[in-house]
Amino acid sequence: MDIEIIKNEIFTQLEIGKVSSAVHFGESNTVLNEGNDIIKISSPINNTYLASIALANDYQYNHCIAMCEEAFLNWRVLPAPKRGEIVRQIGDSFRQHKVQLGTLISLEMGKTLQEGLGEVQEIIDICDFTVGLSRQLYGLTMHSERPQHRMYEQYHPLGVVGIITAFNFPVAVWAWNAMLAVVCGNSTLWKPSEKTPLCAIACFNIIKPVLIKNNVPKGVFALIVGDYKIGTLMANDKKIPLISATGSTAMGKKVGAAVGARLGRALLELGGNNAIIITSHANMELVIRAVVFGAIGTCGQRCTSTRRLIIHEDVYEQLKNRLLLIYEKINIGNPLLPETHMGPLIDGDSVKIYEATIKEIKKTGGKILFGGKTLNSLGANYVQPTIVEIDGDVPIVNEETFAPILYLLKYNGEVNNAIKIQNSVSQGLSSSIFTNDIVESELFLSQLGSDCGIANVNIGTSGAEIGGAFGGEKDTGGGRESGSDAWKVYMRRQTNTINFSQELPLAQGLNFEIN
Repeated sequence: MDIEIIKNEIFTQLEIGKVSSAVHFGESNTVLNEGNDIIKISSPINNTYLASIALANDYQYNHCIAMCEEAFLNWRVLPAPKRGEIVRQIGDSFRQHKVQLGTLISLEMGKTLQEGLGEVQEIIDICDFTVGLSRQLYGLTMHSERPQHRMYEQYHPLGVVGIITAFNFPVAVWAWNAMLAVVCGNSTLWKPSEKTPLCAIACFNIIKPVLIKNNVPKGVFALIVGDYKIGTLMANDKKIPLISATGSTAMGKKVGAAVGARLGRALLELGGNNAIIITSHANMELVIRAVVFGAIGTCGQRCTSTRRLIIHEDVYEQLKNRLLLIYEKINIGNPLLPETHMGPLIDGDSVKIYEATIKEIKKTGGKILFGGKTLNSLGANYVQPTIVEIDGDVPIVNEETFAPILYLLKYNGEVNNAIKIQNSVSQGLSSSIFTNDIVESELFLSQLGSDCGIANVNIGTSGAEIGGAFGGEKDTGGGRESGSDAWKVYMRRQTNTINFSQELPLAQGLNFEIN
């Protein structure tokens, strides 16, 4: 498979140039780049050069914010169902370009083509969800204690919503945030990972015809390509009332502190150290499928990747042996090929982290049952999926390593013992239990059970449906995106009281008279 030929075809179809601008508004004319720093983007598949991207400077950032602020003033007065209609058209545009964008995701990020296509489907799904939401931005009505008074609450848009995304889901997480934000009446400013800016630019090229056709104000959708300096500007900017940031816990703490210092809002989606509990009552056929995809999908670079298996001693050896047999059959290689199960890590820095983690595992007493090596014969960014047996205290298990490393831990006795192990880490994103025992499953889901934002029974940790709110607790940041009532994050709540009497009674029966 010739990567260069595929690149040229996709770049032509998605209108991506050899050198791309730092700022985009979803229209033909973008901000010119004079004196910008330039970065080169290469494919992790084989380090093929893809394109050069200009990084935005302070002037361009300020221009972007000004455009977003101006666009908000006009966009917020458009009725929500009208905004939803535009999002419906955006969803259709992504349907038309699903294969091209899915291929680009695989090319630039390294996940398998099927996962790339699945990520585009998430954009389509959130657009569908948001179209319906545009007619359901409900408030509540309440009975007043005062006669001939009416109380209700309503929601108003915030203003400019800043969206900072990570490389592992280069487009879907933007859509989770942006589509909800714009239907709620906000404008949006997106800073993608500088590791995957081409996917972001492609998204803006895809939505461009819809924005032009509908005369969407320039700045409702804005894209700025930059490094951490742009992210820092966004976090500290009072003109951005809400920052939605996805990334590491370390990054999230910095963003959260900066936003909190100016009393802004931060929606944080950070690290995960996700566990599956396998009890003695588990269906092993379901377990195997969930574990393998959860551990190796996206080369272990999902925030919901399965990193720990907490296995009852009665089924421990059976599950371990089956996993070892399956890991022997995992096809590692070019993610654009249909037979590939696992592609490369994103870059050489990630490979170094993988190698350092393997070294730490060996140093602190973990036993590597499978893998633990780089695969330089395939290319610079390929590693073996790894199974590690843990017996005792191995501190590295408590850390999130963005790589396909799976830890096996044994428990005995009641399921509460497994839940205690699961909850012992600082992260709290996704969790799962496999059991056919209703008591075990209900304990896992109860207030005594999983402390994660996502808790599943008989499905794995990886993957989430659009309809449910996505996010986690503890060091995962506490944010919620996507479905359910996550839309409320992008709006400000207002309580209203209307007096239609001829009197002015005070609340709580107070009497305040001046003679």
